[in-house]
Amino acid sequence: MTTFKFARRAIFGALAGVVALTAYGETSVAADKINVGALRFTSHAASFVAFERGYFKANGLEVEFKFFQAAQPMAVAIASGDVDFGVTAISAGLINLAQKGAIKVIGGALHEEKGIDGQMILASQKAYDAGLTSPAKLKGRSFGITQTGSSFHYMAHKIAQKEGFSGKEIKVKPLHKVGAIIGALKSGQIDAWSIVPHIAKGLSKSPQVTIIGKVADYIPNYQVTTVFTSAKNASGKKALVKRFLTAFSQGAADFNAALVDKSAGKQAGEDMVKLVHKYVYTSRPYAKAAPSIRNGAMRINQNAKLNVTNVTDQLNWFKSEGLVAKNITIDTLVDKSFVKTY
Repeated sequence: MTTFKFARRAIFGALAGVVALTAYGETSVAADKINVGALRFTSHAASFVAFERGYFKANGLEVEFKFFQAAQPMAVAIASGDVDFGVTAISAGLINLAQKGAIKVIGGALHEEKGIDGQMILASQKAYDAGLTSPAKLKGRSFGITQTGSSFHYMAHKIAQKEGFSGKEIKVKPLHKVGAIIGALKSGQIDAWSIVPHIAKGLSKSPQVTIIGKVADYIPNYQVTTVFTSAKNASGKKALVKRFLTAFSQGAADFNAALVDKSAGKQAGEDMVKLVHKYVYTSRPYAKAAPSIRNGAMRINQNAKLNVTNVTDQLNWFKSEGLVAKNITIDTLVDKSFVKTY
């Protein structure tokens, strides 16, 4: 009887694989092995959910995660073929790789949305006590970024622009890793930073850091992160890309229902936090990690929809700063054929 049940489950599993793959025009039931780049942030949860709940597997994908500490190294890994898909912010490095024909943005992920806590602007307590009590007072202050031409760099300049002074009047300090920025902010070596809410709220509980503003007040409808792949995948493996986006979107839908809209119920929220904890704040006990994970629940775009309007604004800023070539177009950076854009 045990043998029969096992065989029956195996047959049904194989048939499910055939159905999933046939939907994309594939004829083989063998799973495609792919590497997915990620950061250990709640904002990368869609990929974690898709893996843990079998959505990748159901779409004929065998996934291994490769973890990074900043956006630029992930973009390089995708261009080199070491990683197949990634989720990260637009950066000068990513745009330059797109111009070289190495990568393509294929969808949207994390998105600022009115009414949902998003990225927050922080000041060191030392700077706050010296008068940095709002983003309007960032002129002449130091601001932590990972690299020149990173999303942090873009945010700092957009804040300055709205407050009526030049971005060059903020002293951006490249510190390469998020951990290094956190250390510099807490110790007062830099004056300010902006970061996703699960990190910002956690830091603000310490006596060394204070929240002074929200990025959404300066960049409405900011497409914080995007989904991207190699240009070779985008042009030559369209079915593979669609399968990835399908699974990713299923993971995002579960995440949004559980922790953003909270429409799936209390137990679903608890289950989601436990799932994400396998990848985020893993060194902390669950009881201490759970509040931070919940605090990081920003909207992940439904069906990986992409805000091309904001991505274009980002591209134009990189051009204006001389960080990318003037002649690069949005079509060089983005392949609009995979998802809805707006």
